[in-house]
Amino acid sequence: MTRTDTPVLVSPDTGAVPTVRPGTVRRLLATARQLASFGTIGAVCFVIDLGLYNLLRATVMPDGPIAAKIVSAVVSTAVAWIGNRFITFRAERQTGRRETVREGLLFAATNLIGLGIAAACLFVSHYVLGFTSTLADNVAGNGVGLVLGTAFRFAAYKALVFRSTDARRTKGFAA
Repeated sequence: MTRTDTPVLVSPDTGAVPTVRPGTVRRLLATARQLASFGTIGAVCFVIDLGLYNLLRATVMPDGPIAAKIVSAVVSTAVAWIGNRFITFRAERQTGRRETVREGLLFAATNLIGLGIAAACLFVSHYVLGFTSTLADNVAGNGVGLVLGTAFRFAAYKALVFRSTDARRTKGFAA
């Protein structure tokens, strides 16, 4: 190898341009697949939440909007947990009763924090900034809040909820 005074953009040995490592591409593709699966499950659960809420309001809970919302949110959260556990994060999930309970509790806590993020966006928009129209409330709570809460949930699911040290070892990651 010879010394030059100018930076070398190609490898002096082969003349080839350095490329991205295959492992990096594999991880990016795996994350993209997880994001697509996570988004699909989220969309299905949104429809379940919305549909069940309206069904309950139209039938057995016409005077109970809060109770109907709690029921629809609990059902859609349970479906989201099952979907993410067995589809999106199936390689990372843990087995065993204790680990499953731990995952379920962390999943519920993560969803409560995600809900808090959406509620905080709505609170700031409505009460701090004074945007009180129905459109502004929907943009803040169901637009900005939903996006920020969803980003938080995905990161928390990946980092905290569905993390198995055994699964990471088999993929070649250090625990």
